[in-house]
Amino acid sequence: MLLQHRYTHIPKAGNETLKLTTWDAFGYYMYLPSVVIYDDYKELNWLPQKEEQYHLTGGGLYQAGKAKNGNYVYKYLGGVALLESPFFVVAHRLAPYLGYSQDGFSAPYQYAIAIAALFYAFLGIFVLRRVLKEYFDDGIVAITILLLCLATNFIQYVAVDAAMSHVYIFPLYSLVLYTTMRWHQRPSAFIAAATGYIIGLATICRPTEAVMLFIPLLWNTYNKDIAKAKWRMVKANRPHVVAAIVGGVAGILPQLIYWHSASGQWIYDVGSAWDFLTPHLQVLVGWEKGWLIYTPVTIFFIAGLFYLKKYPLRNSVLWFCILNIYIIIAWRDWHYGGSYSTRALVQSYPVFAFALAAFVQHIRTSSWRWLFYIAGCYLIGLNLFQLEQYAKTIIHYRDMNRLYYGAVYLDTDPTPLDMSLLDNDEVLHNESGYNTTVLAQADEETPVKLVEGEKGIICKKTLHTDNAQDTWIKAKCSVKVKDGFWEGYLNIQLQKGDSVKTARARLANPISRNQQWNSYELHMHVPDYFSDGTVTVFLNRDISTFDADIRNAEIILLTE
Repeated sequence: MLLQHRYTHIPKAGNETLKLTTWDAFGYYMYLPSVVIYDDYKELNWLPQKEEQYHLTGGGLYQAGKAKNGNYVYKYLGGVALLESPFFVVAHRLAPYLGYSQDGFSAPYQYAIAIAALFYAFLGIFVLRRVLKEYFDDGIVAITILLLCLATNFIQYVAVDAAMSHVYIFPLYSLVLYTTMRWHQRPSAFIAAATGYIIGLATICRPTEAVMLFIPLLWNTYNKDIAKAKWRMVKANRPHVVAAIVGGVAGILPQLIYWHSASGQWIYDVGSAWDFLTPHLQVLVGWEKGWLIYTPVTIFFIAGLFYLKKYPLRNSVLWFCILNIYIIIAWRDWHYGGSYSTRALVQSYPVFAFALAAFVQHIRTSSWRWLFYIAGCYLIGLNLFQLEQYAKTIIHYRDMNRLYYGAVYLDTDPTPLDMSLLDNDEVLHNESGYNTTVLAQADEETPVKLVEGEKGIICKKTLHTDNAQDTWIKAKCSVKVKDGFWEGYLNIQLQKGDSVKTARARLANPISRNQQWNSYELHMHVPDYFSDGTVTVFLNRDISTFDADIRNAEIILLTE
């Protein structure tokens, strides 16, 4: 399924090519071309030409900033680039033989990163299965991995957004679980050093992954006697603690060397902001992209935390999950950019897998097991369907809300009225029982050319309605935008004196296309106060000029 999803999301038409190393992903990746190819990671003189050719930054170089010494310093840490580097080197060697430029961004490099993501995903799954089998039988492990991979946003960050950090850190969690388990079974300095190195490497992928440290610290502490035995074993193997520290330092050392070389400082503040006193619960349950809303199988992850009592990893998994979630929801930019569900939790799914497995173990022995199997199949189907919606931006990468999500939920053919709910929170779903009055109608094609601040008036009428009636305005039209598609809106405005009520719907929505005819529909409820007010329906653009043609415009008053 991961391979199939990767294949189906490779552009196959026209001049489109696979582009993974853009936006945030470019920030993680840019270490490789700047060091290996251009030998310029301080001034970035190579970047303007590559930006013009490949459009890497997303419109502005937020991926790096100037240090006090005048050099550029990368905002994103270099651990992901280290993990990508073997695949980068292979692509760099093969590029000229395949007829591509050795510039770090041509097709071989993009496919190399896609392959790297799949490699690390399968590595993580393989190691995770090995660890889970120590505590659960094959059936439980199979169900757990199936749900984790196919019913969550994991597949998006393996098979589509493959240059983001999540899939590269994912196997590090599996590996640290494995080395932690092995050290507690048979202590060795090598395993301790490996554990430290993995944690260090994860930390220079994303600094918040340092919370991984609690996995080995709290392993085998699920009761007092076991905890005492664990710490006696640690004291008896003090050199192993030193080995773990040395391994951790080795893991973070490349980042420290880079910071010192670029900025003159061993530790450099990349500018993250946190709200630890006012964490953002929307990350978990918000309609924007809540983890429990858009990938509801994760409710089983949380439920499973209550069934870990009999496992030696209970405290390790429980406290890691609590602390990790707290850190994730405390980040100030809680939207985490454009994403499907909460992407910042994807890399730590191997730890959550133990809670999920414990839940599956419990439910398999209960009378609810068949309902659980049905729910599991439904959640896999729902997730795969929503991933396709996300690929078409029907599930929007940033602007989701409750009404809109309800309108497009499992909908294969959303309507223009559904699209209006991205911006508008009023809709009349059932017009039966309402009387209609046409306020304006124009079937012929009409040009609309505006400068900044102007309105392209479609209709302007004074209302004369009864306060006792439930009243709505419905605007419908077809628009072909020549200039201003991305910032253009269809608007309804009610005004009475100084009081104004406005509804708007963006012209650039998931089912519309630039420079083509698109249908739009927008509703507005008329409060009693505006029953004798003025209604204006118009097109506008928030910035700059606007040029479009409009036809089949119809403005209708609906009264109950």
